[in-house]
Amino acid sequence: MQLQNNLSQKISIFLNQKFQVEIKDFEFQSTRKEFEGDVTLVVFPLLRHIKTNPVQLGNDIGDFLVEHHELVKAYNVVKGFLNIVLEDRYFLTSFNSIQQAEKFGFSSAEKDTVLVEYSSPNTNKPLHLGHVRNNLLGYSVAEILKASGKNVVKTQIINDRGIHICKSMLAWQKFGKGETPASSGKKGDKLVGDYYVKFDQVYKEQIADLVAKGQAEEEAKKQAPILKKAQEMLKKWEKGDTEVVKLWETMNQWVYDGFEVTYANMGVDFDKNYYESETYLLGKDIVKNGLESGVFFTKEDGSVWIDLTDEGLDEKLVLRSDGTSVYMTQDIGTAIQRMEDFKANGMVYTVGNEQDYHFKVLFLILKKLGYSWAEHLFHLSYGMVDLPSGKMKSREGTVVDADELMLEMTSTAQSISEELGKLDGFSEQDKEDLYRIIGLGALKYYILKVDPKKRILFNPEESVDFQGNTGPFIQYTYARIQSILAKAKPVHYTPLENYEFQEKEKDLIKLLEQYPLVIQQAADQYSPALIANYTYDLVKAFNSFYQNLSILGAEEEQQIQLRIQLSKQVANCIQSAFAFLGIEVPNQM
Repeated sequence: MQLQNNLSQKISIFLNQKFQVEIKDFEFQSTRKEFEGDVTLVVFPLLRHIKTNPVQLGNDIGDFLVEHHELVKAYNVVKGFLNIVLEDRYFLTSFNSIQQAEKFGFSSAEKDTVLVEYSSPNTNKPLHLGHVRNNLLGYSVAEILKASGKNVVKTQIINDRGIHICKSMLAWQKFGKGETPASSGKKGDKLVGDYYVKFDQVYKEQIADLVAKGQAEEEAKKQAPILKKAQEMLKKWEKGDTEVVKLWETMNQWVYDGFEVTYANMGVDFDKNYYESETYLLGKDIVKNGLESGVFFTKEDGSVWIDLTDEGLDEKLVLRSDGTSVYMTQDIGTAIQRMEDFKANGMVYTVGNEQDYHFKVLFLILKKLGYSWAEHLFHLSYGMVDLPSGKMKSREGTVVDADELMLEMTSTAQSISEELGKLDGFSEQDKEDLYRIIGLGALKYYILKVDPKKRILFNPEESVDFQGNTGPFIQYTYARIQSILAKAKPVHYTPLENYEFQEKEKDLIKLLEQYPLVIQQAADQYSPALIANYTYDLVKAFNSFYQNLSILGAEEEQQIQLRIQLSKQVANCIQSAFAFLGIEVPNQM
């Protein structure tokens, strides 16, 4: 960035002198591999201000830079692109500065506080593949925002009330025979999820029976006895019935305990949990205040609405005619509560793209209510995760369980590692640890390398490939570097004063130099994919460097030391980048 700023100043001076125009912003990019150069100025945008030929303008700027910029050695122009060749001392200065940097990232004297919400599951079933993408995205974005200088609070709201919870509770009452996680040997969330599936099976049987007796299907769905029992249980819960509340507390605790195991295995954590059972009444007072200020209006039946038609949306219900709240009311109240709890400046909601409209409405309502922080709310919208076998359905028990998926990934990593035969000398415990690191690294990288907005078709075996744009390929490169460093003689590195760089060395330095900017871009765009794919590009460049230049066998001691230190910095960068993705790197593979 510093180089680009410096070049921009020089180019701005030249254009002002020659064409009497004031231009401050210029577009730079990395020079394409087929052309000579280290950084490229895109000339085309300048033609809006200067009426001339792009090739001629590129040559004019290039001549000026060679004569007046001490770090510019040569240039070439390809159509509207000015490819700039830098002096070796630029790379020397850059490399020495990278060596001296203690850590990657940013800091600020007064940090803004940002909440990042992710996971937010229902307590009627275990976490599944969709939750995996949600958790990995939310956790990674939180870590990236921290690195960019934010004070981050990781939070979730647990959906622990409602008819879906009562379905599991009722099925357990009717069919459970006192079964518990301890007596069954099952994780609590799986046990409760089994009864959710059991409810649905009985419900469908009862619908079929009523239809066979001549009732219309839609009416049968409403009149099925087991559904009516679940609705009665929900009413009892809302009235505080002692027996129902006790069962609700017991079964929810089973689920919470199960979730904690899954979160620990996944490597994600939270600073603060909110529970819908404690927040579902929030927002009603806000709606009343909004009525008085004219943000909301009342219809003839007494229901309260907001009219967003001028904003290209529609009218939205915020209170029913009987005074009960809807999800939007709860979300308004919960948002305000959380922002007050942490004196936050903004919030990121990690929620699937089926809720895009909901969040447009929520953010707009909060702005109309006058909350300044509403300008800094962001919906981290992501696409579904599909499997080759098709879409998952919780009620039918066809979801891909998160725990089972992680075990499968570990098992797949074991099979592939054993086929490659790279684990001679490892103890059994070391092998198990390595399989877990590779398997989870493969899963996380496969999901996070994709832009959040895109839908994913997840293929476990493809993700554990040791070649290509995969987690294991990058982990293997990290382990390779550790092996090189272990063989190197321990020497205290002193900054070089002069050095003739090879192109492969320059390529690595240019990439390492970009890393802080990539972190900031990933934070600005809430996109771990930028860091994942940057890391892959860095690893490809290192492998090309490794294959073309000798490191420990270089002819000159100066070359050996620089290449060792360059390898070390690449490894540090991989480890740092993968930490943002929640991925571990092994020292041996």
